[in-house]
Amino acid sequence: MVLYTSPFPNSFLSVLHSFSWGLIFPCYWLADRLVASFVPTTYEKRQRADDPCYFHALCIIITTPIYLALLVASLPFALIGFLLWSPLQSTRRPYIYSRLEDKSHANGATLLTEWKAAGNGKSFCFGSANVCLLPDSLARFNNVFNTQARAKEIGRRIRNGASRPQIKIYIDSPTNTSISAASFSSLVSPQGGDNTNRTVNAGIKRTTSMEYKGDNSGSNNSEESREDKGGAGEPNEGEENTCIVRINGEDNGHMSDTETDAVNGQAHASGPAEPSLEGDVEISKTPNHKQKEGDSGSLDSYSASRESLVKVRVGDGTVDQSTVNNKLLYKASIMKKTSVRKKKHTDETFDHEISAFFPANLDFLCLQEVFDKRAAEKLKEQLHHYFEYIVYDVGVYSCHGCCSFKFVNSGLLFASRYPVMDAAYHCYPNGRGTDSLASKGALFLKVQVGSTPQDQRIVGYISCTHLQAIAGDTTVRCEQLDMLQDWLSEFRKSTSSSSTANPEELVAFDVICGDLNFDNCSSEDKLEQQHSLFTHYKDPCRIGPGEDKAWAIGTLLDPEGLYDEEVCTPDNLQKVLESEEGRKGYLVYPTSKNHSSSQKGRKASLKGNGRRIDYMLYTEEGLYLEWKVEVEEFSFITQLAGLTDHLPVAMRLTVSTGEDDP
Repeated sequence: MVLYTSPFPNSFLSVLHSFSWGLIFPCYWLADRLVASFVPTTYEKRQRADDPCYFHALCIIITTPIYLALLVASLPFALIGFLLWSPLQSTRRPYIYSRLEDKSHANGATLLTEWKAAGNGKSFCFGSANVCLLPDSLARFNNVFNTQARAKEIGRRIRNGASRPQIKIYIDSPTNTSISAASFSSLVSPQGGDNTNRTVNAGIKRTTSMEYKGDNSGSNNSEESREDKGGAGEPNEGEENTCIVRINGEDNGHMSDTETDAVNGQAHASGPAEPSLEGDVEISKTPNHKQKEGDSGSLDSYSASRESLVKVRVGDGTVDQSTVNNKLLYKASIMKKTSVRKKKHTDETFDHEISAFFPANLDFLCLQEVFDKRAAEKLKEQLHHYFEYIVYDVGVYSCHGCCSFKFVNSGLLFASRYPVMDAAYHCYPNGRGTDSLASKGALFLKVQVGSTPQDQRIVGYISCTHLQAIAGDTTVRCEQLDMLQDWLSEFRKSTSSSSTANPEELVAFDVICGDLNFDNCSSEDKLEQQHSLFTHYKDPCRIGPGEDKAWAIGTLLDPEGLYDEEVCTPDNLQKVLESEEGRKGYLVYPTSKNHSSSQKGRKASLKGNGRRIDYMLYTEEGLYLEWKVEVEEFSFITQLAGLTDHLPVAMRLTVSTGEDDP
């Protein structure tokens, strides 16, 4: 299958389309600004409340007649442009495939070799988020604004969070299985002139956005931020640090303040693994992608050095500090407060957390509601700092391909670090109401993630979708789920080049991501909860129809509270969502007859922890029979706080192949 790198089959149609859109755009922009000026967000309302001179009202009085006059003047040109634009959509392709042009920064081919080196399999991380990038006037109805600036900031936060070094702390105890996750604001700093031996002296803390200067500090970084960036050295080229520290402990895994300050781990970074502590130390390095210009050990870098896996097991006893020189030192300063990343139930087989960051080493990203085309371009430019392959501007326009007229595309965007082999898009023909104006549908992708020693391709399938949003349209959503399964089955058959007798490809995973617009606890969504999709695909957060696991939380935020000081930053939102009372205040819950609208969205005690409408599903059906797929971790992410009304979710899958590759 050919991947479409341009929206039209030839340059003449592209030029004609650009000309027609150039005639339409002034009218579109003026109408958008005119409506936006009358739909303020709660953030703007608070600012205007402090304006005793009513300056903003005066601006509206002056600018409204100007906007109206220009809008009327642009209508004839917009009409001519529309008459050219509309028939051109019949020749438009359903998506645009973009690959990073700078080959020196490309690393997709290098990633394919990691499967062979891994031997026993590999893990893959998937992320999904609804980013609400509508035209500004429409976005304001969800209490978000400035779509173009938000698109750039969303992309920056995602790629900064995904490119940060990954570090985990496991506290081993006979009676506790708690797991702490930490991220360093500065992981590597040069010591002397030896580039192979570097020293790290960074505290392992509770993961917070404030530690991460490259995340949400914006262009107005403080002097402290600039000093941190300047003081960070550059790690070895082509490496990525994932540090796993295992610490033996007692007293249910809790340690006193004096004890935690005394815990130190170290490892030799330039040779074979050797015991440098009283315990076991393992080091393995796998080269990955080259660093981009400007990369450094700080978390503000575009790509983190990768696959330098350090495992440290510290036993009781003292550490000989004389062996620290010219070695990699990790000083663990563990806080007494238990991290959110915790196995609250001993029968849970994977880690789960509320994180202030996107997972490190994020491999695949599925986004919804990227409707604005200019915002999509800005988002793509930011994501290309980390993801080599992107599929965007997905969908159809006008009357082409669907039953009703489509004013905007599907809003789907897919980004990958691994090469995309095939892609297909289908539009749901049964959209109703305002949803029928967008070409909502499903995007199906086939990616290559490795190869076996016998040169068999190892592939994976990823589906990204966005279902009908209007409450009460349960029948429509169930029909769309039926179509989703049928289209996916057809896509797998049409793109498979293997036979049972002579398999050329081995399927490692099959994942569905997206905003399904129903939750698993609401009584109004019983039909969707019992859909056959959940008999073939597994939901890591779900026990059964109508019941989620205790640690699962809602992903739909209360729009009215987006700019409250308690939740306006990733770190603050993370802290609020850790508590049940905080979730009741800032998450949307299923509607209740006893709910009073005067409580500003503060809900009474209801079943579940909010409306979880953003899903990540996986299946074990149709994969290579000798392989096993398991969830390694699941995350609810607060890094986009203040930028969207949804919580992103992420899932890391481990594909185990056994001792020998097939």
